Amino acid sequence: MKRALVTGGSGGIGAAICRRLAADGHHVIVHANRGLTKAAALVAEIVAAGGSAEAVSFDVTDRAAAAAALASLLEAGPIQILVNNAGIHADAVFPGMSGEQWDSVLDVSLNGFFNVTQPLSLPMIRTRWGRIITISSIAGLTGNRGQVNYSAAKGALHAASKSLALELASRGITVNAVAPGIIATGMIEGSFDAETIKKLVPMQRAGQPEEVADLVAFLASPQAAYISGQVISINGGMI
Repeated sequence: MKRALVTGGSGGIGAAICRRLAADGHHVIVHANRGLTKAAALVAEIVAAGGSAEAVSFDVTDRAAAAAALASLLEAGPIQILVNNAGIHADAVFPGMSGEQWDSVLDVSLNGFFNVTQPLSLPMIRTRWGRIITISSIAGLTGNRGQVNYSAAKGALHAASKSLALELASRGITVNAVAPGIIATGMIEGSFDAETIKKLVPMQRAGQPEEVADLVAFLASPQAAYISGQVISINGGMI
């Protein structure tokens, strides 16, 4: 049984990924920052369904706190599947964007990627098997009005994933990014109505969190051993 850590695991896409990885037989560590109650409820759901899971809480932007939490988790053995899913929005048109809005989004997505992935990399290397999957966004590929900060963070994660894939390829570790389009989660409520989605998405519907989870589960599987350094879109044909 491989151990999998999903950051931001209590959210819509994160929870779907946790459920799917648990169904595939992995021990899932559901991470949350402020949503520990939701993470614990998800763990209880997974265990009730016959899976294996635990919850953990730390701030991915706090390097020392993240390192301490990960060191504690590693005492039980290496984490061989990492899904970097934690991320936030702080949208504003660029001329009106505050420094705090810029910093907060990059801090969670980009510094969070480093603060979690770097401490787990050497233990993963020692096992000579690993999967690092980062949840990005279509905004990192196409850009989006009002999301210069978010698009910058996600685009940087694409480049980081490609570079890390080159470093770890000889160690049996794959590194990929998944870039969802419009997915039916609480994050899009109030942003996209049904008519807008039909105009934007050739498939004329929002994607489901479970569809993203299915892609992540494949990338985490032994069958995806030759896929690395890729940014894989899942957006209903938008691009």
